[in-house]
Amino acid sequence: MKSQDIRSQFLSFFEEKKHSIVPSAPMVLKDDPTLMFVNSGMAPFKEYFLGHAQPKNNRIADSQKCLRVSGKHNDLEEVGYDTYHHTLFEMLGNWSFGDYFKKEAIAWAWELLTEVFKIDKDILYVTVFEGNEEDKLPMDTEAFELWSAFVDRDRILKGNKKDNFWEMGDQGPCGPCSEIHVDIRSAEEKAKIPGKDLVNQDHPQVVEIWNLVFMQYNRKANGSLEPLPNKHIDTGMGFERLCMVLQGVQSNYDTDVFTPIIREVEVITEKKYGVNEAEDVAIRVICDHVRAVAFSIADGQLPSNTGAGYVIRRILRRAVRYGFTFLDKKEPFIFRLVDVLSKKMGDAFPELKTQKQLIENVIKEEEQSFLRTLDQGLVLLNRIVEETSGNTVLGEKAFELYDTYGFPIDLTALILAEKGLHLDEKGFNEELQKQKNRSRAASEMSTDDWTILQQDDVEEFIGYDTLEATVKITRYRKVTSKKEGDMYQLVFNLTPFYPEGGGQVGDKGYLEDPHGDVVYVLDTKKENNVIIHFTKNLPKDVKQTFKAAVDGKQRYRTECNHTATHLLHQALREVLGSHVEQKGSLVRSKHLRFDFSHFSKLTTEELRDVENFVNARIEGRLPLIEKRNVPKEVAIADGALSLFGEKYGDTVRTIRFGSSMELCGGTHVKNTVYIWHFKIVSESAVASGIRRIEAITNDAVKDFYFDHDRVYFKMKEMLNNAQEPVKALHSLQEENSNLKKQIEVLLKDKAKNMKGELEAALTEINGIQFLAKKIDLDASGIKDLAFEMGSKFENLFLLFATEQDGKALLSCYISKPLVSEKGLNAGQVVRELGKYIQGGGGGQPFFATAGGKNPEGIAEALEAAKKFLI
Repeated sequence: MKSQDIRSQFLSFFEEKKHSIVPSAPMVLKDDPTLMFVNSGMAPFKEYFLGHAQPKNNRIADSQKCLRVSGKHNDLEEVGYDTYHHTLFEMLGNWSFGDYFKKEAIAWAWELLTEVFKIDKDILYVTVFEGNEEDKLPMDTEAFELWSAFVDRDRILKGNKKDNFWEMGDQGPCGPCSEIHVDIRSAEEKAKIPGKDLVNQDHPQVVEIWNLVFMQYNRKANGSLEPLPNKHIDTGMGFERLCMVLQGVQSNYDTDVFTPIIREVEVITEKKYGVNEAEDVAIRVICDHVRAVAFSIADGQLPSNTGAGYVIRRILRRAVRYGFTFLDKKEPFIFRLVDVLSKKMGDAFPELKTQKQLIENVIKEEEQSFLRTLDQGLVLLNRIVEETSGNTVLGEKAFELYDTYGFPIDLTALILAEKGLHLDEKGFNEELQKQKNRSRAASEMSTDDWTILQQDDVEEFIGYDTLEATVKITRYRKVTSKKEGDMYQLVFNLTPFYPEGGGQVGDKGYLEDPHGDVVYVLDTKKENNVIIHFTKNLPKDVKQTFKAAVDGKQRYRTECNHTATHLLHQALREVLGSHVEQKGSLVRSKHLRFDFSHFSKLTTEELRDVENFVNARIEGRLPLIEKRNVPKEVAIADGALSLFGEKYGDTVRTIRFGSSMELCGGTHVKNTVYIWHFKIVSESAVASGIRRIEAITNDAVKDFYFDHDRVYFKMKEMLNNAQEPVKALHSLQEENSNLKKQIEVLLKDKAKNMKGELEAALTEINGIQFLAKKIDLDASGIKDLAFEMGSKFENLFLLFATEQDGKALLSCYISKPLVSEKGLNAGQVVRELGKYIQGGGGGQPFFATAGGKNPEGIAEALEAAKKFLI
């Protein structure tokens, strides 16, 4: 059975059981601070389990893209070395929100596996929760008895809290679970060891394929459990593992989910899968990782140096590293796998097809960048080797190479072994642990349970229509972090505060009680469909009524910038072409940032055309036409633009200014005239195929022009109030250029005159012509002089020093025969002598320089140079 058919049959089965089939949510999370990525099928539905929203249907089924590479669920290091762990995987799931429970979930799971998919009942095992004294929970006898109707009792195994009690996190919904395991070993292997002895023992052919979670408790901050108001079902079945079972193979990588990608790797690398274990691991790593990176980029998360972007960059670099080390690929090639991936999975996930060109370009550029890093790292590693005495490279040095330059530690160890050297792994791990401790301490945070003041099913946002409201606090909690200290999170029955989202920052403002006491709202965010207001202090009496007021000035400036991003999007599509799509934005009160897909730098004319287009719409006084609660399909049919990677509900809000129409939940000016003016301040590249424009509007534009006026008049004053300042500046530049040329001639003459004196000052030490002297030349002049003298003498050792602008410079030249015959190295010389001038440097074995901040140490450095020849 093909993988497409397996996925389709699963969804059809639950559709017949009256489940709504929903598409996979974007893998990159934007309104859940506890997660970077969707790491399980239930993550997109957290708001339903928490009771913060109601689903349209209480029964749902889907195939959800998941990524497990950070936090509690992190399978990254296992990927490639075994045959059943992945970074990205599909999780087939059926969900009940307060509807059916254990009886139906167990019966339907068994029916699907054994009657629809025809899996042999004799290779299946199930587990149930054995109970836990710490939580005072008994064994899940209900699940045990329900399974007994389908499975022999000796195939129903008891599992501990680690394996059979599923928790969202340290706090939140949780409950016992039943796992279904499959034993696909040969009959001979089964005869040796019973399958039940290998369940949850990390055996590659005895694996869990489905987990049925019975969500019935809430874990509180103090660790205690309380029953949830409603009981839910949350199931997750590993699609790749199910394909392995149904296609009768022994590895996920032998299924048609991966074989087309593996064949493409074989063609590109000329390596055969299944011949060499090290190469097989590398091929599995690459085939897995390209899926994770491609889906992430399609969902809007580009590789970067921070947060979720850093995780994606790390995954891709791991793939490049395995190709570099084990498949001998020293040029980009992973981007070439995107084509076969999009053909294989593009029907189920159309974003792979629509974003294919972008995904290929981003991956290719990232590959090129990291391969350059590897080249630089090899040079630095060779330098470390040169400086190492003995056969052990310090872990501290290897960590610096890893931490500062991104050079993989396993590659460092491999290269050192080839050179007959040993890596101080203990020292490296100590440095790595110190870094982790620093990072953990900086992000350490504790969250109290919510204190509920009143139940309110609907927390209404009224900020589109007003900036002030009379509110009550329905719940609050204290959050403590090392970075921010104590903060409070407040939830109101209704709120005018816009929560951060869609690129727009959250509102600030204040709460005022009837006595005039004020608590400032420092930020507003949305978490699992709940609007949370951040304050430094808690009001004196949280049960009274408050006046909630948004900072109107900041909101107004932010609205100007947000509306400008819509006009900018339209302008870019008009000027550059319809291929332009928004790839991210940041809307603050002082400026805006807009990322978009385009494959070349914008010309001056294009930037001017974009600016003029936006300003024409501002001058056109276009009114805001807003529609709320529009069915998503209707809005898109009417021409509204939607963004890839955004999660939209069944109904949406549309924003129109003239012919610009987008799905948007942010706040906007009532008329474009309020923007006043739009000014682009920079245009740059973010990644291959992604450009970034930063711009300003309104008051920021006025300040921009005021500053430019001030600079202009200051410059004019410095040019003696010239009538044509540009012409006067050109004259100064020309005069400066001529003077520089004259100085170069003078310095060369000076060096020639000095050459004879220096040659006469040479002394012989152990057959080597030696000179260490302070001279009055710049760095370029010193280098020319040294090489001229070197062309005359074959056994020359020079150390020249100079002082410029209060800093010291040492330059060392050593004749190449001395480098090869005597083992002298100019780089090592300047690194050691650089200590005297409180600096350092390096270079080639025959010429190197060092700079320092202590010119007073020059004399000692010159004197110490002799020791290299004695």
